[in-house]
Amino acid sequence: MRSRDAGPTLKDVAALAGVHPTTASRALDPAKSHLVSEETRQRIRQISAELGYQVNAMARSLRTGSSGLIGMVVADVSNPFLPPILRAIEHVIRHEGLMLLIAETHDDSRTMQEILGHFARRRVDAIILSAAHQGDLEVVRAAAASTPVVLAVRSVDGGKFPTVTHDDRLGGRLATQHLVELGHQDVAQLRGPEDVSSFSGRSAGFYSVLAETTAREVGSGLVAASPTVEEGRRLTAELLAARGDRPTAIFAHNDQMAVGAMDALREAGLSCPRDISIVGYNDAPLADHIDPPLTTIRLPAAELGRRVARLALEQLSEEPVDTSTVRLPPELVVRRSTAPLTA
Repeated sequence: MRSRDAGPTLKDVAALAGVHPTTASRALDPAKSHLVSEETRQRIRQISAELGYQVNAMARSLRTGSSGLIGMVVADVSNPFLPPILRAIEHVIRHEGLMLLIAETHDDSRTMQEILGHFARRRVDAIILSAAHQGDLEVVRAAAASTPVVLAVRSVDGGKFPTVTHDDRLGGRLATQHLVELGHQDVAQLRGPEDVSSFSGRSAGFYSVLAETTAREVGSGLVAASPTVEEGRRLTAELLAARGDRPTAIFAHNDQMAVGAMDALREAGLSCPRDISIVGYNDAPLADHIDPPLTTIRLPAAELGRRVARLALEQLSEEPVDTSTVRLPPELVVRRSTAPLTA
């Protein structure tokens, strides 16, 4: 006889839903929920929530080998572009009874390798990796040999991993075309680390526009050690101090470097956009609240998070694994940090 104080059981949920306990179990198991129709799955989950039924995670782990954990590897938790992605991922997997574990690499490949090892030992069900560099192919392959890996934001050449990223080349083109259409001919770019796919794509988009127009690059060696406000300030200060022509516009490879560029202009007694127009990238939160509000390339961060989460869940099913790359489209958002070139 069940104790008076015992909570609701799986059989209670199944009885109220009018299904067999096995069906109820499948509906509440992220690895097997796809075996139950959407209508039945939602009904069972609603009844489970109303009863306050809690899945015994330890028992399920022992029975199925599932930990109920998804590992998320990020390069820099302070990057304001990340929270909308993380929130969307967490929202999707929480509804499947899973929990998100987040670890930071500080954009260091050795640290990333250590984190992947920790996740493997903790038997996470899948890993979402948004901190990979182009030289990390073998490390990612090794991790994927034991745990499903989904790449987010950054891709890795040569590997066939499920990937959701952005069309960074198109984004670089949109940013550069905007500046050229405003009449700017002397344009600089603040480039992110060259071994990161997203930054190399943005740079490729920048150069593709220059190849089609009469605009030219000023300060071609401006590569950031890391895509931060401090690096944006440093690179822009170097650009302004260099001999030769000064650019009339700057394309920064992310919003943080764009903010650093604005700081450097103010320190040099210059104004944005009166003296130099600036375009950022990501449309991170508060990009429209800085002075001046930042023209930038908007990336669908929440949509990327949802796509990545669903792809990670798919890796837990018994269906064939989809290793294709999804590239989400960017959008130019024009604000007051860019203006037509004045004589």
